[in-house]
Amino acid sequence: MSQIQQPRVEPPPPPIVKVPRLITFGGVPPRMYKVGRGYSIGEIEALGLTVREARLLGIYVDERRKTVYQENIERLREWLEKVKKGEIVPPQPTLPKVIKIKRKRGRVFRGCTPAGYRMRGLYSVGLHETHKWKWKKKYKERMLKKRHEAARAKGGH
Repeated sequence: MSQIQQPRVEPPPPPIVKVPRLITFGGVPPRMYKVGRGYSIGEIEALGLTVREARLLGIYVDERRKTVYQENIERLREWLEKVKKGEIVPPQPTLPKVIKIKRKRGRVFRGCTPAGYRMRGLYSVGLHETHKWKWKKKYKERMLKKRHEAARAKGGH
């Protein structure tokens, strides 16, 4: 029995980028190149693809990077040739995830106004938890000598 071989899924080669020169290394990086986050838009366009087409092929695109390295273009071109011939299958698309955020409600600041008290439900509890109520409570406690401030004379021992 002969088995038909299915083409295997192979991700695109990782992009190679230069390592930034950091002051901690005295201006000399520990190595010259590293694996990058994705291919730059210039490298993608050099192959005749748009950013969306590249992402649909499973190629990661780093939109912040502006450098174009010939080695990256060559490696990606070889990978695309294998995909076109059918030797390998591209991975799942790498489209950016859509994050849904609730929009900001345009509400007016109602702080210590009657509308604010009503909105926070302070009228139903007799204006407890407001600064005026707090000061009034402190004053009563001082008069009844319940607070630590009332136990000693001010400014003395």
